[in-house]
Amino acid sequence: MEFLKIASLFFVTALAEIVGCYLPWLVLKQGKSVWLLAPAVVSLALFAWLLTLHPTAAGRTYAAYGGAYICVALLWLRLVDGVALTRFDIAGAVLALVGMTVIALQPSQ
Repeated sequence: MEFLKIASLFFVTALAEIVGCYLPWLVLKQGKSVWLLAPAVVSLALFAWLLTLHPTAAGRTYAAYGGAYICVALLWLRLVDGVALTRFDIAGAVLALVGMTVIALQPSQ
C-alpha cells in the first residue's frame, strides 16, 4: 500500500511538471496566448511543492521520480500529442518503473 501511495505521488508530481513545461511550449512554439504562462507558473509551483512531500532525501526522490516522469511523458506523447508508442517506448517505460521501484522500496537504513 505504501508503494501505491508513493507511486501515485510521483505520477501527480510528473503531471504537474509536464503541464508547467508544456504551456510555455505552446506559447513559444505555437503562438498561443501569453496568458497560458500564468497556469504554467502555478503548475510548476505545485510540482516543486509536491516534491517536498516525498519522505526520502531529495536526491533519492529525484532519482526514483525519473521513472514515473518517463511513464507520464510517454502517456502525454500518446494522449496529448497523438503519437503512437513503439515497443521500445513501452520497454523503456517498464525498465524505468522497475528502477523507480527498486529505489523507492529499498530498506531504510
